[in-house]
Amino acid sequence: MINDVAKHPSKTVPVAEEQRPLSDLLRLPAGPVDLSTLATDATLGFPGAGKADAAHVDTVLQPELDDLQERLFANGRATPEAAPRVLLVLQGMDTSGKGGVIRHAIGMVDPQGLAITSFKAPTKAELAHPFLWRIDRALPGPGMIGIFDRSHYEDVLVVRVHDLVPEDVWGARYDEINAWEEALVASGTTIVKCFLHVSHDKQKERLAERLADPTKYWKYNPGDVDERLRWPAYTEAYEAALERCSTQHAPWFVVPADRKWYRNWAVAQLLTEHLRGLGLSWPAADFDVEAEQKRVAAS
Repeated sequence: MINDVAKHPSKTVPVAEEQRPLSDLLRLPAGPVDLSTLATDATLGFPGAGKADAAHVDTVLQPELDDLQERLFANGRATPEAAPRVLLVLQGMDTSGKGGVIRHAIGMVDPQGLAITSFKAPTKAELAHPFLWRIDRALPGPGMIGIFDRSHYEDVLVVRVHDLVPEDVWGARYDEINAWEEALVASGTTIVKCFLHVSHDKQKERLAERLADPTKYWKYNPGDVDERLRWPAYTEAYEAALERCSTQHAPWFVVPADRKWYRNWAVAQLLTEHLRGLGLSWPAADFDVEAEQKRVAAS
């Protein structure tokens, strides 16, 4: 479905399709990946007419997402040995909006239940360990939602594009990542991997906007243009990572990212659907509620 709509962005999606979970609509299909066939400006599954409805839709979504996250956090406090964990992985080209998603979509929930990690170039100490070592150290605890702004996938993306290690080294990492993610899921972590799919033209527009506004100079890095010139190489690297590491236990979701309002809603909706799927209830009291009510009344 995603490939068909991507090739025909203006195609009307049947109502039955729109009512399917967004996880189904944005899940990367199995098989070879060609990013040029996947639309960057689609609005699959959005329950409104467009940007004008985005604020209202977010307002409707926020209470459920907030409630589900609080249930997750409460279970982490009450029964940490059994509480699930959630890991949201955000990957995408420069300007695809990883920071925007964190501010707007993840901003819908209580920050005390979040653990956000932004992965930069590894330090000398980190390079002395296997590439997943620093990732393990940043995993969310019981009842927490961990957000990775970039992730372990940098070790098959930037490493590959910049030829930082031999091909046989980064080439072996796809299987290592799959095995690591499978073990993580088996131990009670739900992984939600979002590739924020931005177009080449939209990236140029956003870089230009940063240079046109003094309040956005801090977002601009001259190195972004150098990386932009490697767009074909990054596209090839992303296609390989998406194809080889979209598995049954940890699939990739391709989120069209040219429209910021849709991108933010889509990630929030994906997170909501996965939290909903955990079937979380509020922890039962481990004390005599009636007795405590009487004690409070008499205090």
